[in-house]
Amino acid sequence: MTEVGGMKERVLRVALVGAGMFGGDVHLRTYAQLHRNGLVPWLGRLGLDDKARALGDVRVEFVALATNTEASARAKRDECRASHGLDPAVYHGDTPWVDILRDFPDLDILAVATPDHLHTAPILAALERGVHVITEKPMALDAHEADAIIEAARRAGRLVGVDMHKRYDPDHLRLRDDISKCIGEPLYGRAVLEEPLEVSTQAFKKWAEKSDPFSYVGCHWTDLYVAYFGVKPVSLHAVGQKKKLRRDFGMDAFDAVQVKVQFDNGMSIDFINSWILPDGFEAPVNQESQLFGTDGLVESDSQYRGLRWCSAARGMRTANTHFTRDVRRGDGSSAYCGYGVDSLVVCIEKVAEMKFLGASLDELSSTYPNAEEARISVLILHAAREVCRRNFEYLESGRGAPVTAVFGREGITICDPYAGMTRIYDRPV
Repeated sequence: MTEVGGMKERVLRVALVGAGMFGGDVHLRTYAQLHRNGLVPWLGRLGLDDKARALGDVRVEFVALATNTEASARAKRDECRASHGLDPAVYHGDTPWVDILRDFPDLDILAVATPDHLHTAPILAALERGVHVITEKPMALDAHEADAIIEAARRAGRLVGVDMHKRYDPDHLRLRDDISKCIGEPLYGRAVLEEPLEVSTQAFKKWAEKSDPFSYVGCHWTDLYVAYFGVKPVSLHAVGQKKKLRRDFGMDAFDAVQVKVQFDNGMSIDFINSWILPDGFEAPVNQESQLFGTDGLVESDSQYRGLRWCSAARGMRTANTHFTRDVRRGDGSSAYCGYGVDSLVVCIEKVAEMKFLGASLDELSSTYPNAEEARISVLILHAAREVCRRNFEYLESGRGAPVTAVFGREGITICDPYAGMTRIYDRPV
């Protein structure tokens, strides 16, 4: 807290590391409008309106922004000035969070929107300094890194929130609160999320080979099932294809990955992900899900929400106005809302509850996308990456795709009829 006119002012200070496709858009715009108007305008969307009076005077300050290069840092600073009237400190380099944490000893939250394989280092550095974290999904790509993050958070008594925004899609909230209770015991389903080619070949070209489409976006769907049904995986099978990115772009990266996961409630879900949708596809992404139960089913087309139009210049288009949308203010500027914003706001509100209302991590654990839940998705990703890698190599050599993974109290075991049983993780799932 700071003193203003003899009174203590309640402030949350936020810095952002990573300002690419998602960090530089959704994260940056969210923190900029929180800086402008505080938390209160966004609480009712999240069922947190009963906290409005208690947190009504809390200010959010967006204090620093870091990117990989000096040019991109300067460009984002100029954008902040022009679009938001903000002038955050800017940093760049391979480890810019080190400088941010040094220069802002009173920082409350470090937001991490770096590439998938680079989340762990800034998260751990922030926790070691006693700073809360909001990280992009997936929390990590490695199960051991997920454990290290959870242990560091517990030692520090600090929150790690994960941007699992599909939880806040109003269609999915209806599924959680109503529909899932009407279709009986869940039996099987499928979850699809397919990204455009420009994601793998332009936005994420430098690191696409270090990740894959399931790790990048499939974790949104795994998180939804884990959070809504309280399940854990018991086994999985995974395969992937490397054709287009190899052929047309010289990239040793997966075009698509398909993962079948069996959960401990008997439910079997197929996760289907790619990042090679043609440029002519009518929406930013293609996404849908189905879940079949003993007494019914639910289907959700998350790509086509009913708004569709055609123009000579752009062809047929659809829009997901639930995810993010601009709402015109009286001064001509735009507020930014949607479930893509909600998952960030809820994590910041939880930090406010801890700092100003005395709430504990344990008390809040079930009220935001937390690190313990995110760990389950990381375990699935870790196993799927190894199973997919092996099966791809065997498929190329004409030996089929026989590799699977088993989850249990002993950890994660890879079952490979050619190479034998291999334990890749030795903690209880």
